[in-house]
Amino acid sequence: MIDRRTFLAGTGAVLLAAPLVAEAQPAGKVYRIGYLLADRPPAQDLLKGRTLRPGLPGAPHLIEALRQELRARGWIEGQNIVIEYRFADGRLDRLPDLAAELVRLKVDIIVTVTTNAALAAKNATATIPIVTIDASDPVGLGLIASLARPGGNVTGLSINVGPEIFGKRLELLKEIVPKVRQVAVLSNPGSPGQRAIGEVKGAARSLGVQLQLLTCATAIRMHCGTLSRRSCEAVLLKPTSL
Repeated sequence: MIDRRTFLAGTGAVLLAAPLVAEAQPAGKVYRIGYLLADRPPAQDLLKGRTLRPGLPGAPHLIEALRQELRARGWIEGQNIVIEYRFADGRLDRLPDLAAELVRLKVDIIVTVTTNAALAAKNATATIPIVTIDASDPVGLGLIASLARPGGNVTGLSINVGPEIFGKRLELLKEIVPKVRQVAVLSNPGSPGQRAIGEVKGAARSLGVQLQLLTCATAIRMHCGTLSRRSCEAVLLKPTSL
């Protein structure tokens, strides 16, 4: 079964291909695609066109999904497209400089994975098209003007279209497990989209659920082993870059 992020990457490639064919260009032109990710680079031996599983460093399965969908539409890396990969090694503060570097390279389009990378790219250019994969709350964070009329230079896909969806997730959890009273919420305060925490808190009050907010990637890894001792009966994850 195809996983959600691979599906998003493949579907994002369809959006990516559209700007490449939208404008008439000289025959033989080689397009440059910028690829911006907050994670560290994948091992080079993984990028060999194999079928890759999710969860590997650098999300090579996303890269391969992107390549496959582009190939299906006639865009072959090393022939009529060049992909400039930039990875932030998990340091979100590096994203603005990497996005600016892609702009200086005069790429024709930028592909971003996660909200942080999309924001960095948007802040770096208002003219180069940006295709974002799985950005959260794109309207609230200013990536686009509205879902109906995005405007600007950003397009793409988002499962988490606004912070209110996270309160709905807690409501759904309560429906599935009516007796739940203690819920841990894992999130990274350094990532955008923290308005979602307010929505979860509001839903918790109305549902009579007590929240335990666990923040920071390092703290999350430490706390995951102690959730049972904290009497947590369920865990709610806020998608983020960890």
